Amino acid sequence: MALRTSTTERQRRLGAELRKLREESGHSVTEGGEFIGMGRAHLGHVEAGRTAIPTDKLRTLCHAYGCTREPLIEALVAMSEDNGKGWWTEYRRTLSQPVLDLAELEAAADALFSYESLFIPGILQTQEYTRSIFRSSERPHEDLDKAVQFRMNRQQVLLQAEPPSLHAVIHEAALHVRFGGATVMRRQLLHLIRMAELPNVTIQVLPFTAEGLPAFSTPFLLTESHKSALQTVLVENPAGSLYIHESEALVKYQARFDRLRSASLPPLDPAVPAVAHESRDSLTLVQHLLYSLQEA
Repeated sequence: MALRTSTTERQRRLGAELRKLREESGHSVTEGGEFIGMGRAHLGHVEAGRTAIPTDKLRTLCHAYGCTREPLIEALVAMSEDNGKGWWTEYRRTLSQPVLDLAELEAAADALFSYESLFIPGILQTQEYTRSIFRSSERPHEDLDKAVQFRMNRQQVLLQAEPPSLHAVIHEAALHVRFGGATVMRRQLLHLIRMAELPNVTIQVLPFTAEGLPAFSTPFLLTESHKSALQTVLVENPAGSLYIHESEALVKYQARFDRLRSASLPPLDPAVPAVAHESRDSLTLVQHLLYSLQEA
């Protein structure tokens, strides 16, 4: 039995879901292994994401645990059979595994819900804006060009034949912080307007005047994948990337996003004629900032 020297988030998630099903059924690791002719140690490695599990054994195990949620079982099978190869694999020698995990997570997503407080979401950034952020980082990338190109490549998921939906809530503060100066920010804001023209992209601005919410709550990305059978929350901080998939936590983050969305201005909609913008909305705020940047 060959063990993986490193694991991806997808492999760890598959193992975690199998462990969760086993624990919910009240079975021990030894009992779980007996259902499919595996030893205790072998199943332990599967649950840790360190080794694969054949599809037939995976289905048998799910049914032995009493799982009747076919969409979940099919999602686990899809994760197990996925070889993990995609456009991001060419960056394995230059970028860290957490960065690659994000691209794989986005590629498998049906829906993305993003909240950012001080940055434009990476999947909506221009090349100049991204480059400016990386240059100002306390830990600059050794290969800046590859890091920038990687982030640009991530955006292609929104343009594919069957793209995920993206709902982004961006705090107004992120529209004021000038990474790269006025010209770069102006182009970034124009890019937001263009991206909002996509039918699968919704962008809202959370204004400084929003009430009933903390001034700046922690940014996060909530994803739904495999026909919404699985949800994942990604929270990034200086210590690293934290992937969350416990049921109670997912419910809380979904509720948090709903609150942020409700407190935000109406979505940025370039298709609405200018004369229709009688009340403040996300587009009028972005247009106001564009005007101020022209004067800068």
